[in-house]
Amino acid sequence: MQTTAQARQPVALPVPTAENGGRYAGIAMMFGSGLSNQVGAAIGSLAFPVIGPAGVVAVRQWIAAVALLAVGRPRLRAFTRRQWQPVLLLAAVFATMNLSLYSAIDRIGLGLAVTLEFLGPLAVALAASRRVVDLGCAVAAAAGVVALTRPQPTTDYVGIGLALLAAVCWASYILLNRSVGRRLPGAEGTAASAGLSGLLFVPIGIVVLIQHPPTPAALGCAAAAGILSSAVPFLIDMLALRRVPAHFFGIFMSINPVLAAVVGLVFLGQNLQVLEWLSIAAIVAANVVSVVTARR
Repeated sequence: MQTTAQARQPVALPVPTAENGGRYAGIAMMFGSGLSNQVGAAIGSLAFPVIGPAGVVAVRQWIAAVALLAVGRPRLRAFTRRQWQPVLLLAAVFATMNLSLYSAIDRIGLGLAVTLEFLGPLAVALAASRRVVDLGCAVAAAAGVVALTRPQPTTDYVGIGLALLAAVCWASYILLNRSVGRRLPGAEGTAASAGLSGLLFVPIGIVVLIQHPPTPAALGCAAAAGILSSAVPFLIDMLALRRVPAHFFGIFMSINPVLAAVVGLVFLGQNLQVLEWLSIAAIVAANVVSVVTARR
């Protein structure tokens, strides 16, 4: 609130605050998380022909578990019942989200799967926001995602169901990660969730890798995806959700299709058309408006 002396000043320059600094740090974290996620996904996709989506996800979960347990070093015996609850739920959600999304991509393609999955964070943004401008930004970002991915009609209802399951998991991931970050210090909760998620994939991974023997190159690609698409985003998202509201995080997740398009252009040589660049501009503009107009 302005004082009387401040109100008399003809020009008021913005004063940096701890809250603003935390928000900007959260934005930088979310961008870094999205970029790491998409680069990892591009590398991991190279292993699909050898070990399939389930094999890549299994290796991803194992690598993420080892990396995050080494960083977080959770004191599991000290966890209270109240702390264990979101950790267990997050582990189940994290495992289900990755497997359902990769399985959906394998059945209905990347464009439709990504579009349907984005319904998760979009729902969080629409449900949690109390500002008309945020609602408008969420809708504009959603329109940009649809135009960017250009989903094609399909009658594969199993694939559609898997993508919608991934959307529910992504929404739950946002809310549970925020809860874990509030209830546990540092990265302990994140590490515990990743470790439990990795355990869930032990029987799945063993069966898949026996049926589809991996090559060293495929294992390397899947391991890189585990670090870049699981361990790094999982940790950064938890830290970011301590600094930004859940609805803003949901809106900002629309940047992922943009980063995917750019990563595809740079790393995989996938050219973008004019409509795709316009879609990217619309998504970026929606995020910029949401950031600039944000209130305390």
